[in-house]
Amino acid sequence: MIAIDTNILVYAHRPHFDAHARCRSAVEELVQSGARFALPWPCLHEFIGVVSNSRVFSPPTAVDEAIAFLNDFAERPNCTIIGETNQHLGILAALMRAPGLVGPRVHDARIAAICLSHGVTELWSADRDFSYFPRLRTRNPVVT
Repeated sequence: MIAIDTNILVYAHRPHFDAHARCRSAVEELVQSGARFALPWPCLHEFIGVVSNSRVFSPPTAVDEAIAFLNDFAERPNCTIIGETNQHLGILAALMRAPGLVGPRVHDARIAAICLSHGVTELWSADRDFSYFPRLRTRNPVVT
C-alpha cells in the first residue's frame, strides 16, 4: 500500500508549484487505479495547517476548501486513513535510535512509524529526511 506525505498533497493542491501538474497527475492516477492507498492523520493535519496559513500562501486556501480537497481522496473506497496503533511506541522507539534524529525529524519518525505499523510498502514524499528510516521505502512521484 502506498501512503502520501504532506508535501505531495500540498504540491497536488496548490497550482503555483512547478511540481503541481506532475503531483496532481500521480495522485489522481493512484486514486483512480483502485489500488489501496493511505493518508496518515498527521499529514492531513499538517496539510490543512500549511495550505491555510497566510504566512505561507497568499491567498491561503480556506479551511473548508482544504478539507474538501482531502475528502475527495478520503471518501474513495480504496483510501485508508491511518494513525497510531498499539504498537506505535515500540516502532517509534526503534526508529528514534537513528543518529541525529531530533527536532522536526521526530515528526517524520511519527509518520514513518504509522506507515510501518499499517504495512505501507512505499511513502510518496519529496522530503529526503525519510532516508533516516530505511525500513520505509520512499519515492518522489515527481522525479522519474
